[in-house]
Amino acid sequence: MKTKFLAVLVILISLAFNQAHTQVNTDEAFIYGKVITIDGDEYVGPIRWGTEEVFWFDFFNATKPRNEYIQYLSRQEIEGMRETSQHWAERWVERFISANNRDNSFTHTFACQFGDIKAIEVRSRNRVSLELKDGQVIRLDDGSNDVGARLRILDQDLGEVEFKWDRLDRVEFYPTPENLIRKFGDPIYGTVQTRYGEITGFIQWDHDERLLSDRLDGDTRHEDYSIPFDQIESMEKHGRGVLLISKLGEELELHNSNDVNRENRGIIVNMPGMGRVDVPWAEFEKIVFSDPTIEDVYSYDDFEGPESLSGTVSMVDGSSVSGIIVYDLDETLDIEILNGEKDDIEYLIPFKTIKKIIPKNYYYSQISLRDGDLLLLGKSQDVTDFNTGILVFESESNYKYIPWTEIEEIEFK
Repeated sequence: MKTKFLAVLVILISLAFNQAHTQVNTDEAFIYGKVITIDGDEYVGPIRWGTEEVFWFDFFNATKPRNEYIQYLSRQEIEGMRETSQHWAERWVERFISANNRDNSFTHTFACQFGDIKAIEVRSRNRVSLELKDGQVIRLDDGSNDVGARLRILDQDLGEVEFKWDRLDRVEFYPTPENLIRKFGDPIYGTVQTRYGEITGFIQWDHDERLLSDRLDGDTRHEDYSIPFDQIESMEKHGRGVLLISKLGEELELHNSNDVNRENRGIIVNMPGMGRVDVPWAEFEKIVFSDPTIEDVYSYDDFEGPESLSGTVSMVDGSSVSGIIVYDLDETLDIEILNGEKDDIEYLIPFKTIKKIIPKNYYYSQISLRDGDLLLLGKSQDVTDFNTGILVFESESNYKYIPWTEIEEIEFK
């Protein structure tokens, strides 16, 4: 009997050991690099940008201070834009005419994932120079809380160090070690159920909480709760709050907090290699938390660096033109982001994942992804008649401007 008991004990210990060691290591998903201050001091370790971005798949957002592609449009083409997209065009055409300066007209936002960035140099309180992995440098202004943010780094020798923006000179990004000595936590991962289907990936709850050590706040009839996400099995919308099931099987009806009611800003689901989806609270039904697989963990080296957008634009008159593409008179790189909504759910998709874009009407476009998925997206400038058109460079000196209303299909190379 004793021998049999010991054999069973060994099996149980072995199973527990194997289970512990099959859990996916997510360390390489964390932003990592060197922070250099204006005094020349250097700190190395995992980096948290402000109170938010901490993973390579998180987005860096800023504003392009000038639009260099307006100069390629004739005044007739600009006036044509007034007719086809009057509400939008009147604003920037009038600005162009009054300022008489094409370079300062019609600026856009810039967004890419941190994994696409080689370094960020702080030029002033609201300006940066962003260096991409291929060495090209983009000058950007503020326009989001990413420019001007406080940074924290878990230095390998000193521990956690926080920096005000005006103390920063440069941040350089490097591949993250497989096993971090210090890290900010572990990511929240799970499957979000909406009225229209399920979406699985890394979670930002209420646009904010993204680590298992972060806490979800809510009240029951008798108590206030602040529960770490690593103790939650699932949550389902219930009345004016949620029904929470803990990993111990306890059920709690929570309310009276923007974490668990309609004041929630939305649930972002990050899908490395695909982009992100922002589910508003009105469309949220349930979330089930789980562990990521090894395929879900994107390291710094998994972001391959930018390529110019290129392909073929087919027009409604049957003609076509191929070459380097400037999309919406703005996006030129495949690491930049296309925005659109489907069923009130917002999609943010890197252009490198897109195979085709087909305008269907003034309000929507069909997006064909390289993995075969189809999305009908609307409600943003990128995919509606607010789009300001496409420039195609067949060569450096030979280019063609195509208004959005004349486009039949865009197929990227």
